[in-house]
Amino acid sequence: MRRIFTSAVLLLATFCTALYAQMVDPIQWSHSIEKSSDTEGKLLFSATMEKGWHFYGMQLPDGGPNPTEFVFDQKEGIEFGEPTPSVKATVAMDEVFGLELSWWESDVTFTVSYKVTDETKVNKISGYVSFQGCNDEMCIAPTKVSFSYKINDNVVEDDTEEIATEEGENSAEADIWAPVEIPEGDANSEVSSQPWWYIFLLGFGGGFIALLTPCVWPLIPMTVSFFLKKNSDKSKSIREAMIYGASIIVIYLLLGLTITAVFGASKLNDLATNAVFNLAFFLLLLVFAISFFGAFDIKLPSKWSTSIDNRAESTTGILSIFFMAFTLALVSFSCTGPIIGTLLVEAASSGDIVGPAVGMAGFAIALALPFTLFAIFPSWLKEMPKSGGWLNSVKVVLGFLELALALKFLSVADLAYGWGILDREVFICLWVVIFAMLGFYLLGKIRFSHDSPVESVSILRFFLSLISLSFAIYLIPGLWGAPLKSVSAFVPPLYTQDFNLYEDNNFKQFDDYDQGMAYAEENGLPVLIDFSGYGCVNCRKMEGAVFDTPEVKKIISENFVLITLMVDDKKELAKPIDVEENGKEVRLYTVGDKWSYLQRHKFAANSQPYYIILDNEGKALSIPFYYEENLPKFTDWLNKGIDSYINN
Repeated sequence: MRRIFTSAVLLLATFCTALYAQMVDPIQWSHSIEKSSDTEGKLLFSATMEKGWHFYGMQLPDGGPNPTEFVFDQKEGIEFGEPTPSVKATVAMDEVFGLELSWWESDVTFTVSYKVTDETKVNKISGYVSFQGCNDEMCIAPTKVSFSYKINDNVVEDDTEEIATEEGENSAEADIWAPVEIPEGDANSEVSSQPWWYIFLLGFGGGFIALLTPCVWPLIPMTVSFFLKKNSDKSKSIREAMIYGASIIVIYLLLGLTITAVFGASKLNDLATNAVFNLAFFLLLLVFAISFFGAFDIKLPSKWSTSIDNRAESTTGILSIFFMAFTLALVSFSCTGPIIGTLLVEAASSGDIVGPAVGMAGFAIALALPFTLFAIFPSWLKEMPKSGGWLNSVKVVLGFLELALALKFLSVADLAYGWGILDREVFICLWVVIFAMLGFYLLGKIRFSHDSPVESVSILRFFLSLISLSFAIYLIPGLWGAPLKSVSAFVPPLYTQDFNLYEDNNFKQFDDYDQGMAYAEENGLPVLIDFSGYGCVNCRKMEGAVFDTPEVKKIISENFVLITLMVDDKKELAKPIDVEENGKEVRLYTVGDKWSYLQRHKFAANSQPYYIILDNEGKALSIPFYYEENLPKFTDWLNKGIDSYINN
């Protein structure tokens, strides 16, 4: 159990560093083929890595990192030998995972022999190498490196498909994949993002909530009293307390600035909409929720905080105060970690390059402000509510909220992989139960083992329970298909609803680009392309606020063929597709890979939501429309597209 908790904590700590190694590419692979005859030979895979990095072995125990794998597309007519490394792997106990693991920390070459047993079935060798690398500070996400070699000129049939010839398309039809020239215009011409003030207030609210947790609240009087007793000069005490508060702001702001400088908004948005990440974050929030309910305490290794604390005692001046602030950040992690992680996810999906920095600034200011104010006005300490059972109640309430939010991340992964375990009514049912139980908890009807008895309900608890129970009742019509537009960004889309009394909320749409374009040409209609994603929060907001309105539904159903393409769909293609992009051969394995490539190749874009209107030849009739919940603007954009189609 301790191993699971440690891994969960480290997962949150490395949330924003997971993409760093992908960007700087610390582990690079090259591959080649050596033929000894027309039917036999060997494949060579060489890995070179930067100093301090390593990647893991091919046989690892459960609960650890991803092993290195060599996956071949060919299943018949050829035999492959076991990959043989040129350097023996290091085997040792990994302190992070608490497991005995194997890894390579220096350059290594793997040799895989092959023998063709049926020349009529095999004309090439293709596949990918999957690996995960780490250093002492971070790990990269599991990465795939594709390879392909032609070995038999006698076989014409290929085991992959080309976009231009898929499903028997002729060359004229293939032009619908050709890059387009976007018309000039000014409507919604840049990717819309959340305003800075929204992200700042979101961070400030998160910091205020963090203040009311058992990890932070008791530290306020202790820390302020320390500064007041340490110095006989009150002005110096106030100055040091202000430096302490400023240090807290600097620590968290540096985190936001580092994320902004290293990753940028687009990469963070990719991470926020990644199905694997959302599944991992669901598990992490679930662990934190159980912890908030009192099952166990999650803490960073005590030696970290002890080391920083010792550093604070051994130094003097401003540096000493800074280390004290850093100790606070480590000690309070079990309460602030889930809040920070949730904040960073929201800031990442905002599409704004300064989002993480602005959000962390708001969080840090809210967290640091009380330490400074109580130092300036120490008499306020007498009025400060004492620690008690109410702090634990705050933590339990956060547990309910974390549990509800965790389902959002599970929903993204469920939609991307098509599991079908969390359809819309199942999700809403769970939310109804969670918020109803939260309301009853606030009224004292539900108690956990470590809770103090609720002898009377305060006015605050009463109104909070009223809000929670009312929200649960508001959700109930959603079980029968009500739009629930105020929470459309969180609940699964309407098309996952099995039982729907509001069927008129949906209109026919295609989920395949080629089929939709063929239907549009047959019926003489323009095409509305909707590049979306299962993990795209703003896509759900647009669907609830714009697409589900009578005005937009009427315009689209009467005048357009709607094609919705999910760029994070994990369903595997019948056959991989080889394409060339930026001078390199890229292999597309999933449906999402295919639609993501289409968006990049044809429209030179990779953000979602992304809407554009095409004619029957695949040419753009409009400028793109991005996320903006402006119904008149969107309907005007649709009508202009219709006019362009008629006059074209």
